[in-house]
Amino acid sequence: MFRFIHAADLHLDSPLQGLESHEGAPVGRLRGATRRAFENLVQLAIAERVDFLVIAGDVYDGDWKDYSTGLFFRGQMVRLFDHGIRVYLIAGNHDAASVISKKLTLPENVHVFSTRAAETKEVAGHPVAIHGRGFPNRAVLENLALDYPPAVAGKFNLGVLHTSLTGKPGHDTYAPCAEADLRAKGYGYWALGHIHQPEVISQDPWIVFAGNCQGRHIKETGPRGCRLVTVNDSLQVAGAEWRTVDVLRWQELTVDLSGLATEADALRRVSEVMSSAVAAAEGRLVAARMVITGATALHGSLHRDGQHWRAQFFASAQDQGAESLWLERIKIATAPVYDIAQLAERDALTKLVVENLAAAQTTLPALPAELEEMLDVLPPEIRGEVEAEWNGDQRTAVLNEVRAIILDALGTTGGADV
Repeated sequence: MFRFIHAADLHLDSPLQGLESHEGAPVGRLRGATRRAFENLVQLAIAERVDFLVIAGDVYDGDWKDYSTGLFFRGQMVRLFDHGIRVYLIAGNHDAASVISKKLTLPENVHVFSTRAAETKEVAGHPVAIHGRGFPNRAVLENLALDYPPAVAGKFNLGVLHTSLTGKPGHDTYAPCAEADLRAKGYGYWALGHIHQPEVISQDPWIVFAGNCQGRHIKETGPRGCRLVTVNDSLQVAGAEWRTVDVLRWQELTVDLSGLATEADALRRVSEVMSSAVAAAEGRLVAARMVITGATALHGSLHRDGQHWRAQFFASAQDQGAESLWLERIKIATAPVYDIAQLAERDALTKLVVENLAAAQTTLPALPAELEEMLDVLPPEIRGEVEAEWNGDQRTAVLNEVRAIILDALGTTGGADV
């Protein structure tokens, strides 16, 4: 029997751009999270006394700014060397051979697979043949799996591949292949990287995305970690246990205010949702996007008195404990408790306002003229980002806020007074 850990997509020192624009962001903890998670991975390997560690690409997020990233990784490899644990890794699209310009000699327990052709490495002292190939450049569009060698007889065959398979939302389609291509090789386990969401594609044979070790933004919510794989004396996978190694947890917190009419009740509901998230994170920092939903009498106030509510929500986050929860963004998606159709029938003026608000959803200009003039002085790349955000969520958010304030006024006063 032997055991190994399958990990992928470490993205060490990922820059996490834009944090400075978030008020109160725990920048240090967020930026150091990928290193701390990798330290947890290495400690897990040592504590479990695994025989080897497999990393399926994207150790680094890109070329090093300096040698500190490489020295940190090398230091963790030395820790594993001191405990007799070997490491087998491939390059992915973020740390392809053409991307990384700086180099450091790694300790002798580390084997980096060729980026020119698939190769096989046997593990000394164990009946294991590991097959792998790294990315020679960032965008590998061909099916690398087709060139992997056939299974070695009498060995447990393990394939290491950075791939999108047939494609996954939010990920570039690199080294595409079909599940049938992997099955055809006759391997007992395929250790895959590139897709950050952990997923077991198959258990016969085992085809597994380990996911990344640390979520880096709100699109990577939930636990992150690796697989601890046990292979029995019959060279069959006896188990592939999920183990978490992340140090902070991204979450989207939905707070339903349906039926609530007072600020005290709303804040109590918010606190309950926050407390549950903090408890589930088991001591990790929760980086959360909070979405306020439900039909509530507070709908208009949430938009009209936005600064007040925002401050109250941040105060609720502080009450969870020092550095327990940080709000990345607050999104108001509530609905009024009154019937808009009935409201429109109240009088002619109210009907006209409601109809114009509905029409504005399709006629609001791509960018107000004032913003167009301001953007003319910005560099093209920054202008492009602002325009993209306005045409997406920001445009809708502005319209919804204005609409909520006006409708709330109509719903709580007579039409003639508006």
